[in-house]
Amino acid sequence: MADLKINGRTTVRKLKADFKAAFGSSLRVYMSPTCKGKMADDSATLASIRAEGAKGGELTVGGNKKVGTFEEEFVKAWGIGVQVANANDTALADNSKTLVGAGK
Repeated sequence: MADLKINGRTTVRKLKADFKAAFGSSLRVYMSPTCKGKMADDSATLASIRAEGAKGGELTVGGNKKVGTFEEEFVKAWGIGVQVANANDTALADNSKTLVGAGK
């Protein structure tokens, strides 16, 4: 299991595909940090949808990271809300599971 490196140049489409390949779980990306409302456009980069005042940068994620921790770190880095879902993207993952565990 490899770490996933995410930076501001990453598109939403690539992030979702790389996340699925690395961990087996699905990722939903929203335009707001609260994960309410509009989903992010797949062609947008993280930098282009980053919340005003969010620092951006790079985030390295391992499969043993808890879902809830990952979601919080993502909001802190980019001001963008994400939700981890199961492999079929039919239900949200439990925040206490690991990213790899959420995909099983």
